[in-house]
Amino acid sequence: MSNLAEKLSTSLTEYQITERWPAANPDALQLYSLPTPNGQKVSIMLEELGIDYEPHKVPLNDEGVTSTEFLSLNPNNKIPAIIDPNGPNGESIALFESGAILVYLAEKTNRFYGSSYAERYEILKWLMFQMGGLGPMTGQLGFFHSFAGKDFEDKRPLARYTDEVKRLLNVLDGSLEGRDWIAGDYSIADMAIVPWLNCIEQFYNAAEITGLRDSGNVSAYIDRFNARPAVQRGRNIPEHSWA
Repeated sequence: MSNLAEKLSTSLTEYQITERWPAANPDALQLYSLPTPNGQKVSIMLEELGIDYEPHKVPLNDEGVTSTEFLSLNPNNKIPAIIDPNGPNGESIALFESGAILVYLAEKTNRFYGSSYAERYEILKWLMFQMGGLGPMTGQLGFFHSFAGKDFEDKRPLARYTDEVKRLLNVLDGSLEGRDWIAGDYSIADMAIVPWLNCIEQFYNAAEITGLRDSGNVSAYIDRFNARPAVQRGRNIPEHSWA
C-alpha cells in the first residue's frame, strides 16, 4: 500500500460509519445514500463530475438511517451523506445535507457553479428555493396524496400542499421562460430541482393534480434534464427497486 493510500485508509477508519459500510476503495469519495430525490441530487452530481466514488445503500429504517453508525455521520438521520478522504488541505471531510454536499462538490471541482460571484449567487438562490420550498412542500404533498395521509378524512392538508406546489411550479414556469436551465447554464440548482419534479410525476403520481405537465416550460425542462446521460445513470445509485 502506498503512503497516500495508507493515509486515506487510516482517515476513513476514524469514522464509525465505515464499521457498518466499509470502504472497498478507501481512496474514493464515500457516498451513503438511497435514490430518493435528495439522494439523486448527489449521485447525479458525482456522475456529472466523473470523479471516483463508492456508493453505499442506506435503508430508511432502523438498520440504516437510524443506526448508531449512520447517526455518527449524520445525527439528523437523513440521506445522503458523504466522506471525502481527499478534502480541503488533503484531509478527510464528512458532510450531510444534500445542498451542502452539492455546494462542496461544486467548489471542490469548480464546475456547475458559475464563473462569477453573481452567477454563483443566482445558482444559490435557486438551490435555496428547492431546499426551503419545493422539496419540503412536495414531500408533504406526497404524504397526503399517496401515503398514510391519503386516508385522512380532512382533505384540507392535501389541498394546502397541492396549492403550494402549484404555486411553486408557476414560479419555475415563469422563470424558465427563454431559459434552458433555471440559473443560466446547467448547474447544481437544476440537479436539486428536477429530481423533485420527477418525484411528483413518477413516485407520488401527482402530476395531474399539480398540473406538472401543463406548463410547456417546466415540462421541457424536465425532459431536457432527464435526457442527460449522467442523470440517467445517477437516478438509481445506489441501485434500488423503486428508482
